[in-house]
Amino acid sequence: MADDKLQVTARETLTSFLKGRRLRKTPERYAILEKVFGFDEHFKIETLREQMDKDSYHVSRATLYNTMQLFVEAGLVRKHQFENQPAQYERVIGQPIGNHHHLICRHCGKVKEVKDPEFVKILETRRYRTFKTEFFSLYVYGTCSSCQRKLKKK
Repeated sequence: MADDKLQVTARETLTSFLKGRRLRKTPERYAILEKVFGFDEHFKIETLREQMDKDSYHVSRATLYNTMQLFVEAGLVRKHQFENQPAQYERVIGQPIGNHHHLICRHCGKVKEVKDPEFVKILETRRYRTFKTEFFSLYVYGTCSSCQRKLKKK
């Protein structure tokens, strides 16, 4: 389970979002939120489902997908679609890495988060006249060192 203060902040954010949209505050949504904030890295719906099942809390895939969409809209998580892989999610609140970019291996699908302070500074200082930037996401595709070694051996 994630840090207690982080859990409280996430619960308050979700409660405020649901109240503002006049949506129900269901136990399933809060149970899913707790699991989501237990992940420190990107995760897929299947991984989340397995964790829920492991704790004998069974929810349908549809409930998970719908709830994750709510969490994205509430600003609790971000959804990433890396090439033709299943969508992955990462929590936003409490992420120490902040704005970062992703290196994605096109051979094995491994995703690595990279924070490049100089690059981030350039992007964060960029201003657009009629647009307020909230966050950015950059995907860099290539071949990881593991796959490079395997390809060299062939």
